[in-house]
Amino acid sequence: MQIPREEFVPTDLQEQAFQDGPLPIGFGQTISQPYTVAAMAEALRLSPSDRVLDVGTGSGYAAAVLSCLAAEVHSIERIPELAESASQRLRRLGMDNVHVHLGDGTAGLPAYAPFDAIVVAAGAPELPQPYVEQLADGGRIVIPIGSTSTSQSLYRFTRHGDHIQSEDLGPFSFVPLIGKHGWPDDDLSWRQTE
Repeated sequence: MQIPREEFVPTDLQEQAFQDGPLPIGFGQTISQPYTVAAMAEALRLSPSDRVLDVGTGSGYAAAVLSCLAAEVHSIERIPELAESASQRLRRLGMDNVHVHLGDGTAGLPAYAPFDAIVVAAGAPELPQPYVEQLADGGRIVIPIGSTSTSQSLYRFTRHGDHIQSEDLGPFSFVPLIGKHGWPDDDLSWRQTE
């Protein structure tokens, strides 16, 4: 309730902001329903000192929620217009511990690793290896994985040294995770920037 969800949806959809369903935010993307954002944030098992990688910034809503639970959030978005508008929105709302980056989210952000938690708001065909490499010991990854780009199960992976424990948290449906370590994209006009 600390986050004004209506600030993260298009103006014409603000009356629907707190309905428990996804809403379109443009560019073929959606803001996840409140239940999904809450379930993923809870599954991360965050501590106030944690550093989080949020993959798929979208409108910035999930990053805003995470900013209340963790010390620092690095959020990465592949669509320039969404990255810019989310960055401006988060700054305007005073969420100074969120840093928005433009680039291929499937590659993570190695320059800012290791992360205590990684959350991915798009469905992947498998767990991208860069996430495992950028995860601190004891860290958690929450990501939807499935054999199609639209129907997945939500998984939590926990790192214990060289061992990765996996837990299936149930079925969910997300937009596809596009990029080098995800589903292919026909338009790779975006590029990695810092």
